[in-house]
Amino acid sequence: MADKRLIDFDKEHSLVLIKPDGVRRKLVGEVIRRIEAKGYDIVAMKSLLADEEMVRRHYEEHVNKHYFASLLKYMTDGPVVVIIVEGERVVEGMRALVGATNPTLAAAGTIRGDFGRDWGTGLLENIIHCSDSPIAAEREKLIWFPNLES
Repeated sequence: MADKRLIDFDKEHSLVLIKPDGVRRKLVGEVIRRIEAKGYDIVAMKSLLADEEMVRRHYEEHVNKHYFASLLKYMTDGPVVVIIVEGERVVEGMRALVGATNPTLAAAGTIRGDFGRDWGTGLLENIIHCSDSPIAAEREKLIWFPNLES
């Protein structure tokens, strides 16, 4: 559970999901190490099994796409680690740290570039999600930490 006293609501946040493939491959510690090495603060974190409703809300812009059923199966296939990261320009910084969505094209030195690849499953397994804007971060935080209010 996120402790409201630990979160500075005047600062920018990014919601980070370490997806089931990242958890399964034991990359949680490495992802956290990189976030902290960048100088950002982890202000809330938990591990859980995502349910269909959470995934639908999180990926609402993708629900009617042909690939959504596969995405839903992927995101509910095992535990995820959900993190709220705080810092100046954290959304922009986390996007740079994470790398391109397609892990095959992600630059070396990024999380997806170093640990992601095409596994031949036909599904884009890219280890991690981070918010793409401060507005998205605010929406996403309330999906994964429903008791958190600014």
